Amino acid sequence: MRHRIQTKSFLERGGFGLLALVALLVFAFDVLPALRLLIAALFPGGVLNPDIMLAALSSRAAMNAARATLETALLSTLLALPLGTAMALVLGITDTRKRRIASFLFVLSVMISPQVIALAFLHLVGPASPILNALGLAPEAGSANPMLGRGGIILVLGLHHAPLVYVVMSAGLKRIPLAVVEAARIDGARPIDIMTDHLMPLLRPHLVSAALLAFVAGIGNFGIPALLGAPVNYLTLPVLIYRRLSSFGTGMIGDVSALGLLVAAIAIVCVAASQFLTRKDAVHLDEDTPLKPFWFLGRARIAAEIFVGAVLVTTLVLPILSLMASALVPSYGMPLSFATITFDNFVEVLARQDVTIRAFTNSLLYAGGAALLLSLVVVPVAYGLIRLMGRWRILAASLLEIAYVLPGIVLAIACILLFLKPLPLVRVSLYATPWIIVFAYLARFLSVALKPVLAGMAQVDVAQEEAAAIDGARLAQRLFGIVLPSLLPAAVAGGLMAFLLAFSELTVSALLWSAGTETIGVVLYNLEEAGLASQASAIAIVIVAVVTVAMLVLDALGKYLPEGALPWQCEIESDGRMQRQAFQAPARSAAISRLEPKAALS
Repeated sequence: MRHRIQTKSFLERGGFGLLALVALLVFAFDVLPALRLLIAALFPGGVLNPDIMLAALSSRAAMNAARATLETALLSTLLALPLGTAMALVLGITDTRKRRIASFLFVLSVMISPQVIALAFLHLVGPASPILNALGLAPEAGSANPMLGRGGIILVLGLHHAPLVYVVMSAGLKRIPLAVVEAARIDGARPIDIMTDHLMPLLRPHLVSAALLAFVAGIGNFGIPALLGAPVNYLTLPVLIYRRLSSFGTGMIGDVSALGLLVAAIAIVCVAASQFLTRKDAVHLDEDTPLKPFWFLGRARIAAEIFVGAVLVTTLVLPILSLMASALVPSYGMPLSFATITFDNFVEVLARQDVTIRAFTNSLLYAGGAALLLSLVVVPVAYGLIRLMGRWRILAASLLEIAYVLPGIVLAIACILLFLKPLPLVRVSLYATPWIIVFAYLARFLSVALKPVLAGMAQVDVAQEEAAAIDGARLAQRLFGIVLPSLLPAAVAGGLMAFLLAFSELTVSALLWSAGTETIGVVLYNLEEAGLASQASAIAIVIVAVVTVAMLVLDALGKYLPEGALPWQCEIESDGRMQRQAFQAPARSAAISRLEPKAALS
């Protein structure tokens, strides 16, 4: 009853406006694009004709692309799952040193755009590799690059998506109460037995969820298959969609809508299953102390640290070295030496070429503008979701994630369908303008910017708002005077996270750019296709630098953010030091006794 009175009081003081804002954003960014895609696929030409959709889906090219998409996504998941899980366990439950730095670097590798990572591996092992040529280890001239084709796509996708698995599994570890470990230690269980018999059964929902998310990421990835598969005509569905629209224009919109709908259906089913599993079976802390590192490795710690270092070298260090080596030689294929080192490629892309300068400017403006708008809107949206929507909050939050769940190529098709014709009433077209790219960024990354603010909003004490409301404070006064100061760091972090992902993305802008609106991801891809690999590598190095700086700023903001707002942060003491006495056979407590039956069942 008290909750109803409180909600009514909020509504009477302007809450309907916030509900209208949430409804408008859900409709404009998620429901409308999804409906427009569905209508285009089922009603080509405005008439229901499922035969056209079935013909598009059953064509030989579509079937081959679907098979390539599923096999690369599945096999790359089989690589990402054990690698990401092993990293989560080593950094989450052992006394390995520098775990926080390792976590940051591992997540950094997935924050770098896929086309940059694909370019790095492409230049790392081919016969023209500057590094291998300098070492005398390059394959024979004229031989095929081993990264091109099915195997290379699977390897790079698996390495690139392993940090996604790591983030999900690390979140699962944080939800396990420390009392589970303490109870097992009292019973004499060894650390390895605690991990296999107690932790892994509790982590099973997160393990399945991580596998599904890695699979979905593989389904929708465009940059890696485009750079590693398209040159040898090994096409996945996103690349096939891009080729058809690029070659035949909007005349293929019906066919590509059907293909996009297929990709979207696979992605949505997998993400829905993932959400269901983690919410249904996940462990909840219920005020218990969260899990902390408990496995003291002794001499084996060196082996664990070598494993972590090898993973970081493979996923981050070697790709960056490969890009740097390619960018520092006059032309791709020359060996790297003191005699061949040059910075001319950086000067060319940063100071001489109009297209690259324009692309950097466009990316900064589009990504920065979208991030700024999202930072302004997420606080009222979070307030409306948490304070006003009650049981409908989960549905609204799930709808807001549709655009992020949809593969970027599918969202781009939906935006083309929405804005191909002039908008009603105003008769203004957004197609082939920067605004269509900004709209796509807003739709795609709203849920990303909203996540840390939602976490912070859930911790804002409602009593202060109730007191202000009793004194006659209106909604705007409460938002600006009470809520906004508390959520400002989270809003800034959400905006920076959106900028981080939007700055160098290719999947959305590959179909939405036009002359004069090129983004840096598009220019990098075009340079590589044109054979200007060294210039593409120079752009990639600049992208990595921008992403790294943005992540460092976010990391500095971490102490002002709610727990779990940043995916790479974990509760670890500096330099890997732990308080051993906290884990030395603690006395039996009521909490431990309460959890022992659960541990035994596990």
